[in-house]
Amino acid sequence: MNLSVVVVDDEPLIRSGLRAIINAEADLTVVGEAGDGAEVLPLVRRTGPDVVLMDVRMPAVDGIQATRLLLDSLDPAPRVLVVTTFENDDYVYDALRAGASGFLLKRTPPDDIIAAIRTVARSESLLFPEAIRALALAHVGTPAPSGLDEYQLTEREQEVLRLMARGLSNAEIAGELILGLQTVKTHVANVLAKLNARDRTQAVIRAYESGFVPLH
Repeated sequence: MNLSVVVVDDEPLIRSGLRAIINAEADLTVVGEAGDGAEVLPLVRRTGPDVVLMDVRMPAVDGIQATRLLLDSLDPAPRVLVVTTFENDDYVYDALRAGASGFLLKRTPPDDIIAAIRTVARSESLLFPEAIRALALAHVGTPAPSGLDEYQLTEREQEVLRLMARGLSNAEIAGELILGLQTVKTHVANVLAKLNARDRTQAVIRAYESGFVPLH
């Protein structure tokens, strides 16, 4: 499976470094670059990437606004992987809530950057679940007492969501619950549909914010 990537960062050196790392892989290709979030939507419309690496802090239009605009304007939209300097950056959590599928630190080793791009593109597991939990812990207030009751998840769907929050892949969930892989894929799809979540990241954030999955 060949994956196309757009790199968005206001620092040319960061863009060139990411481009070199990505283009060194046989199954990955950088199809476009942008220096600000304002350039992202037309670039993505023109190039149709699978994944966008999005700097979270840019001078004119930041990564949060650009992510929201992409996901509101395109269907299907590419996966967005936020790239940031600081893991506790408030912008990162806001970007995840806006629809980004995960985040990377700019100091992340090249092999982990490549693995993250592939993971986000496949959407079969949560990227860096402990980091997302830590972000939620820092940003989530008092959860609603009703949890996720309004979404009417079945008991099995609730089990699947808890395992998704732990970062388990579909195959690992199937092994944990002794279910067929296709059955797990169906449960995951049902969870996302009921929560109106674009992917696992948004579903898990909703689970944290509702108190359904405890942060402590």
